[in-house]
Amino acid sequence: MATSISSGANPQIKEIVKLQKSARERRKRQLFVTEGFKLTKEAASYGRLQKIYVSESARDDMAAKDWHKVLEHHPYEIVADSVFQQISETVTPQGVLGLAEMPVYGLDDILMDQRRSILVLDGLRDPGNLGTIIRTAEGADMSGVILSRESVDLFNPKTVRSTMGAIFRVPFYYVEDLVLAIEQIKQRGIPVYGTMMQGSMLYDEVDYREGAAVVIGNEANGISGQVSEVLSKKVRIPMAGNLESLNAAVSAAILMYEVFRQRRKDGR
Repeated sequence: MATSISSGANPQIKEIVKLQKSARERRKRQLFVTEGFKLTKEAASYGRLQKIYVSESARDDMAAKDWHKVLEHHPYEIVADSVFQQISETVTPQGVLGLAEMPVYGLDDILMDQRRSILVLDGLRDPGNLGTIIRTAEGADMSGVILSRESVDLFNPKTVRSTMGAIFRVPFYYVEDLVLAIEQIKQRGIPVYGTMMQGSMLYDEVDYREGAAVVIGNEANGISGQVSEVLSKKVRIPMAGNLESLNAAVSAAILMYEVFRQRRKDGR
């Protein structure tokens, strides 16, 4: 039987606020927040959901959306609407929020994957970009995503929402030394390509069928100097007009789908 939380001073509410605001707290607890019906149900389906919080006004919606099985197998709390507003990071919350355990992967989960299609992020800082990239990586059937330690937290609330559930399905790994990780990729016979304005070849002139790792750099500064020195090849995306660069998520999508297109054409 669910209890009712009517005060923002409740310890559970304070915990959720901390998890929403602090990457350090999320890492410490190995927990993150899922907002909305879809993400919270995804967390349950992948065995990651610990607890559910439902606003008073959303109780009827839960019944209409056939949530009885989820609620039978997970503890939940009913939260006053005014208090739910305090723990939500969205402008118009759906009234459902979950605490979920972080998926955990090792670097070898990505490096040894038979698809041999890896995305590498060098200092990516925008949460929305990262969420979109993770979602796109699933669509492009990538082995996984390797991130430099300086990259934005994958479990940032905006990032989590932007993944649309792909956060539970796309392997990821943060590395302390991105140059070393790239050398490990190359040791497995997978070339590493970086998207740069001065790339010597157009991105679609490269043969990715035997494997490819694609590096996307920081939104403002691009790929770092240390990383650029260990790339197998620099490639560029042609642009008309006076643009200096494309959005990082757009660049990542173009490269990932070209890798995917070539693999499909080759029957891989």
